Amino acid sequence: MTEPAPQPAFVLIRPQMGENIGAAARAMWNFGLDRMRVVDPRDGWPNQKAVAMASGAGRLLDEAQLVGTTEEAIADCAWVVATTARPRGLTKPVLSPERAMEMARDRIAAGEKVAVMFGPERAGMENDDIARANAIVSVPVNPLFPSLNLAQCVLLVAYEWRRATEEALPERVDAVADWATQVEIEKLSEHYEDRLNDAGFFFPEAKADGMKLNLRNLWSRMLLTRADVQMLHGVLRQMVRWKERGD
Repeated sequence: MTEPAPQPAFVLIRPQMGENIGAAARAMWNFGLDRMRVVDPRDGWPNQKAVAMASGAGRLLDEAQLVGTTEEAIADCAWVVATTARPRGLTKPVLSPERAMEMARDRIAAGEKVAVMFGPERAGMENDDIARANAIVSVPVNPLFPSLNLAQCVLLVAYEWRRATEEALPERVDAVADWATQVEIEKLSEHYEDRLNDAGFFFPEAKADGMKLNLRNLWSRMLLTRADVQMLHGVLRQMVRWKERGD
């Protein structure tokens, strides 16, 4: 049995219509992608409208992973990008689809897992979803009509993936860093939030949610190895121990 080709996971976050999920599956399969993760679809799963629309790409839907949250969908990934027309004030690198897929290709060749997130049809991704991404993918569309249909956006990114990987993947470098996964970053974020909350950092209360979102966004912008994460956990633990011992 041949080894499946290395590729990113396409994550559909809270999709609303089965037809769009099916059309997204067809778009992925057109360009050789078959790793779909579906987060909390509005109309339930499995979805017969999605199957009908997928046509010859039904196998992709059969093997799609169904998860309840964005956090679960990207937990095993070291690099995540969010497709959105609205950065909404979160400071992140903004990439073209072409550049994003070139970077995804190189990271996957280095042994990392990569995810591309696509938001729901009506309003797109929420800030909490975008804050988990390492970068934003922005399509140069008409500013007077920037909204892309879910399947259109999936097709566009899948096409760029195909273009980026038409030639052989670059050889893996022996000294590749052991990058932290999203679940490890999440645990680090929770650790700091808990300790900062104990210290009264999130004040006033009315601004606490925004401060936590900014902190989460900061972590996602940092390229952290597993060793980095362990060191940052240790730094915080030692600071707490020092405080408990007293000055």
